[in-house]
Amino acid sequence: MAKPILFPLLFITTTVFLGFFISSAESRPPFACDPRNGLTRSLKFCRANLPIHVRARDLIGRLTLAEKIRLLVNNAAAVPRLGIQGYEWWSEALHGVSNVGPGTKFGGAFPGATSFPQVITTAASFNESLWEQIGRVVSDEARAMYNGGMAGLTYWSPNVNIFRDPRWGRGQETPGEDPVLAGKYAANYVRGLQSPTGIRLKVAACCKHYTAYDLDNWNGVDRYHFNARVSKQDLADTYDVPFKSCVVEGKVASVMCSYNQVNGKPTCADPDLLKGTIRGQWGLSGYIVSDCDSVGVMYDTQHFTATPEESAAAAIKAGLDLDCGPFLAIHTDLAVRRGLLAEADVDLALANTITIQMRLGMFDGEPSAQPYGNLGPRDVCTPAHQQLALEAARQGIVLLKNSGSLPLSTARHRTVAVIGPNSDVTVTMIGNYAGVACGYTSPLQGISRYARTIHQAGCSDVACDTNNLFGAAEVAAHKADATVLVMGLDQSIEAEFRDRVGLLLPGRQQELVSRVARASRGPTVLVLMSGGPIDVSFAKNDPRVSAIIWAGYPGQAGGTAIADVLFGTTNPGGKLPMTWYPQDYVAKVPMTNMGMRPSRGYPGRTYRFYKGSVVFPFGHGLSYTSFKHSLALAPTDLSVLLDTNLFATKNYSTLSSNAIRVKHAKCDSLSSLFHIDVENTGNMDGTHTLLVFSTPPAGQKWSPNKQLIGFHRVHVIAGSKQRVKINIHACKHLSVVDEFGIRRIPMGSHSLHIGDLKHSISLQANLEGIKV
Repeated sequence: MAKPILFPLLFITTTVFLGFFISSAESRPPFACDPRNGLTRSLKFCRANLPIHVRARDLIGRLTLAEKIRLLVNNAAAVPRLGIQGYEWWSEALHGVSNVGPGTKFGGAFPGATSFPQVITTAASFNESLWEQIGRVVSDEARAMYNGGMAGLTYWSPNVNIFRDPRWGRGQETPGEDPVLAGKYAANYVRGLQSPTGIRLKVAACCKHYTAYDLDNWNGVDRYHFNARVSKQDLADTYDVPFKSCVVEGKVASVMCSYNQVNGKPTCADPDLLKGTIRGQWGLSGYIVSDCDSVGVMYDTQHFTATPEESAAAAIKAGLDLDCGPFLAIHTDLAVRRGLLAEADVDLALANTITIQMRLGMFDGEPSAQPYGNLGPRDVCTPAHQQLALEAARQGIVLLKNSGSLPLSTARHRTVAVIGPNSDVTVTMIGNYAGVACGYTSPLQGISRYARTIHQAGCSDVACDTNNLFGAAEVAAHKADATVLVMGLDQSIEAEFRDRVGLLLPGRQQELVSRVARASRGPTVLVLMSGGPIDVSFAKNDPRVSAIIWAGYPGQAGGTAIADVLFGTTNPGGKLPMTWYPQDYVAKVPMTNMGMRPSRGYPGRTYRFYKGSVVFPFGHGLSYTSFKHSLALAPTDLSVLLDTNLFATKNYSTLSSNAIRVKHAKCDSLSSLFHIDVENTGNMDGTHTLLVFSTPPAGQKWSPNKQLIGFHRVHVIAGSKQRVKINIHACKHLSVVDEFGIRRIPMGSHSLHIGDLKHSISLQANLEGIKV
């Protein structure tokens, strides 16, 4: 987002300092419609018993054009004559209430908020209920801070872009590379954040950055200048999937358009994307906001129009409702006066933003008298919220390799050498778009609760430019019963506007790991903190590195969670939400190539299309126990009923290539319930993440290698079994997208991959009982 903060530490320090003086109160005056204001309390837009569209229309009708224009930007101006305060739309809640946006401040009664694991780590849990639960906690804390005058109610989160390229610095913010996973994360987190009651919202979420945005600054190409060339197939099959889920299933209040162009048009000025797709096809009931300064970028950097007022008009007419930045406030008036834009277009934009504010209760008078009006400082950083942050970290940690040395034993491993540049970090654990955490437990502190520790950093930071600290690390490893190396990345390596150059550990980290592993007297465990994948083939293939754990950026309680996994208090159940490629992959794939499918000399992207070697595959994750799958109920065929009007209209294209258009099938009747027994055949209780993939019939040129169609996380006691029911829907789960962007259901035998099982289900077209 934003032309982001170039001085994050100063920003955080300043906001906390200012926040202390701004407010420590536990309540705030009404945003509008103060019942004590005799001039405004009787106005129609203040009458909460009227329909919201009536109230919004009344308010807009009372505004002058100048007042309207000052409401088109994130720092919307007050309208004193109508008793309306100014409002800052920009707040962030990616994985906890954040002060990255100017709408939220910490200090006074609100010194911090619960900081959950970074999204890529939480996604590794594959736990839909956890995602929604985190959203509810975050919005409780957001409402509490709003009530105390320290935050807004509109949060520009989550980021649901596809983690297409392993070098992307913002991949850490996303739910990973799979569109189904990203879509389910989006819908659940949004539902939790917004916690709707009828049309009322606790806070308003925003899914960003629409669309095909996943390059920040690579090899001289930046997001402000990048034109993403995307096929209709990839747009429908990959890039748009999580956004559609966000709008259609999550009922999100807002979508943010991105900086880049898509096929030659800025996304924030493309009516096909905004009015046509988001609002038209998907039915967004809310507002569309620009990424920060992207309307200005459209004119200043991309030179999309000849004049600034033409850019302002193009954006609003395309469907943009709110500008993060000053551009629309400066140039919209002249656009209207020159006839490039009608005042009615401005009214329509305001109707979308004001409607959301009214759904949030901002025009209902006293905040304390509204739902959630009782939330305050006591509802932030509660023990229950902090426990959930710990549980989320535990669920997201992925065991990548284990030669039998884990879990460690408190009896046999009484002294542990804790080594590495990330071994005693705090802020590193919460990643980017974070706020001020309630408190931290570093990996060193977490391990110290289980064993006596010998600590050596090994490197002064993750850049690890010199080896002058390696000797002390080797000595520590030789003295200890076990060695834990906490290595990886941080925001100096991967961040917004900082894409990675390669996939290897930075600097001399690999040398440190290998030297310490040789010197270690006991087992050596490598723990990796990162958002993106790392090529650690050397450690995977080194028998002296007995185990590898990926913790992502595990949040404020990350050190406790890592230690709990190391010592077996937690049996890991996380799975990788992205492919870990070898370093030579990136030499073959420019970040600017947006194609998902392989072509001549181009290997394709993500597990769905790439067929080459990997370090660790998507969905990989080990456990301290073992699981066995069996099918208790598994249909073998499914009859696909067609619309009876197909042949009457001679629409034979429906059956082209033996694949039926989804919109021509009777989708309501096309689901099959599968019963899968998951048995824990080991001697330790564990949580198993069941992933179900499908492979379309052979010969379908549009098809992926395989695609995730469902997942379920289930806890199974040692020696017992649990039955999991997964509903497989032909239109949603067994369809593919053709080269024209049309979703079709291939007829024939589809292969389902359920853990270590394979099962076939045959689909056959049926027109009014007559098989085709």
